[in-house]
Amino acid sequence: FQRCVGMDALNSLHSTTFEIDEKPGTDYHKRFLEFVKMVQKENLVIGGAMTDPKGDRSKGPADQDDPDLFTRIVDKDEKGIYVSGAKAHQTGCINSHWIILMPTVRLTENDKDWAIVGAIPADAKGVTYIYGRQSCDTRSMEEGDIDDGNAKYGGQEALIILDRVFIPWDKVFMNGEYEFASMLIERFTCYHRRSYVCKTGLGDVLIGAAATIADYNGVPKVSHIKDKIIEMTHLNETIFAAGIASSHQGQKMKSGVYLNDDMLAQVCKHNVTRFPYEISRLAQDIAGGLVVTLPSEKDFR
Repeated sequence: FQRCVGMDALNSLHSTTFEIDEKPGTDYHKRFLEFVKMVQKENLVIGGAMTDPKGDRSKGPADQDDPDLFTRIVDKDEKGIYVSGAKAHQTGCINSHWIILMPTVRLTENDKDWAIVGAIPADAKGVTYIYGRQSCDTRSMEEGDIDDGNAKYGGQEALIILDRVFIPWDKVFMNGEYEFASMLIERFTCYHRRSYVCKTGLGDVLIGAAATIADYNGVPKVSHIKDKIIEMTHLNETIFAAGIASSHQGQKMKSGVYLNDDMLAQVCKHNVTRFPYEISRLAQDIAGGLVVTLPSEKDFR
């Protein structure tokens, strides 16, 4: 579960650290490759933490009333740096081994303290998780397994609070190079918006469930039922097609990794913000009220 964000972070940092190091005086790419070796050897799950609370969106990090609304460097010594701030909407952070902290907006020279990329263990000192809620999460705590969903590897979200979290120098991959923040963000979002193609796996399950319910109800050959299942499939495969096309049109970067096509990645993400909701609406149309009113397994028993 949830390796996509970490892989998107690793791929974008591979090319960005390489290009930062084209200017003399830094060795971020070498540090980064050593980190990747550890990740691969130990088969670690990496959480990519990009979204900050942001505060007043009309102001940059340095102009906020509260400087911790964007993650920043608050101290440094010969061993490393200390960061404070927060990361929001972090899906999968609870069951990741390491978290990579990254900038979330284009930065200026005034924002140098906020131009930080570093890797921390998920249980590092100074890290607090405020766990999010989902609409049906209490069902998964009841007896039985029907309502568990993906019981061992399912998703959850949290707000991460960072209070003087230490990052050793060998895990720091950007330290004040504000002019490269937008490059990293644009490359990360390009990878990650293509990664949203994973939603088509969920779509496949939902389409199959809707078709099965149509069978149960004895109406699999009714024309409007078939039309709805066809439309669900069309929408789902359109998301998938944009993701595959984005990868196919990828270009090789200076560091040797490939970056997928940006425009097609944005189209994939745009489709994901619209089509799954329509697929769900059609599934409810086919299945009827049982989709939202079905008793839990505990109630059945």
